[in-house]
Amino acid sequence: MPSLLVVDDEKNMRFVVGRALTNAGHDVREAASGEEALKAIAAEVPDLALLDQRMPGMNGLDTLKAIMKEHPELPVIMLTAHGNVEDAVTAMKAGAADYLTKPFDVEELKLAVDKALRLRSLERQVDYLKGQLDRDYDTAGIVGASDQMKAVLDTVDRVAASDATVMIYGESGTGKELIAKAIHEGSARACAPFIQLSCAALPETLLESELFGYEKGAFTGATDARPGRFELADTGSLFLDEIGDISLSMQVKLLRVLETMTFERLGSGKSITVDVRLIGATNRDLPALIKEGKFREDLYYRLNVIPLNMPALRERHGDIRLLATHFLQKYAPDKQLSSEALKVMEEYHWPGNVRELMNTIERVAILSSGRVINPDDLPAEIRTGAGPAQGDFRLPAEGVTLESVERQLIEQALARTAGNRTQAAELLGISRHTLLYRIEKYGIE
Repeated sequence: MPSLLVVDDEKNMRFVVGRALTNAGHDVREAASGEEALKAIAAEVPDLALLDQRMPGMNGLDTLKAIMKEHPELPVIMLTAHGNVEDAVTAMKAGAADYLTKPFDVEELKLAVDKALRLRSLERQVDYLKGQLDRDYDTAGIVGASDQMKAVLDTVDRVAASDATVMIYGESGTGKELIAKAIHEGSARACAPFIQLSCAALPETLLESELFGYEKGAFTGATDARPGRFELADTGSLFLDEIGDISLSMQVKLLRVLETMTFERLGSGKSITVDVRLIGATNRDLPALIKEGKFREDLYYRLNVIPLNMPALRERHGDIRLLATHFLQKYAPDKQLSSEALKVMEEYHWPGNVRELMNTIERVAILSSGRVINPDDLPAEIRTGAGPAQGDFRLPAEGVTLESVERQLIEQALARTAGNRTQAAELLGISRHTLLYRIEKYGIE
């Protein structure tokens, strides 16, 4: 309940204003003079003050100046029966939030109070979020104040100084690449190259040439010699994303290089030795792949020296507001998110994680016409999808396995899209690559 201080030397006026605002749901206190008002504010700062302009002793303008000196953030509405343009300008320059002339309509008073309180609430929200961004947005561009992200960043700080291999686990869109960059930037290799490669995007033959390079004439189309990513990353860091997707034969070659840091370009018998720190990442369950015979156990232990788990956005719920504000500042610094829009986003389950949130903010920043982004400006799937994924599902009394639920969802999505895997992936809020992996995992036809 917002607390208000009504300051007026006329008892009847204090009663009328106080009763109207109490009925409107406010906690109202009274003061009969400027001096009494300053004592009341010193004892407990209200959310808003209504201040009479003409009072014996310390007048309203002097009281306003004294309040602004100690509490410049406190909204003050000036009330007077002798209002004129000059008084209004003077009061507003001194820091008044609004100015009403007696006699005024009660509804007009309520509207002025509600407007000033909403403005103050938005100012507090902006101040808080700016403070959070200043404190938490300081590690390689990573936004996060939740306990989960603080634990991740603490691990990054502790492992960055070493040369140990790090494996980052997490769903697509959780920011694994940013964490890899943070590890590199925090290490003694920060001035050396940070080279990255997505293993899932390349077939085996092309992946090998990308990693180790090739000599002129090594294969059709090799018109010039080219260094691989290991050479380019010498003295620096090499980030291999989606490392769980490489073939068994490629895993053997990678293991050999990690053990010796020596390799040959394709088409060359000359050994090349490098000094590279490897950082890997995957959205797959490597121990499960080992059991299925799809990932080498010895490579797993070579990679998994320091495991680091990235939480999904739904697991770091407290960061949604920070991230949304950060992305909006990036794409449209002149706009702001309403508290209602932020609430809708906080209730959505974000299957695409931070990447989905970033793309959503970029979209609404471009398409929204007003300065304030409201729930109606958000995509329909976010407005209608807020809540069900978190609260409407009920676990059966006999229990259920995640694998069976996931399999059923995939089968239903494929049936609804007549087997179109791209559309099915969009329905499920995952990448096509992730869907293909799960189709293969569950043996879905």
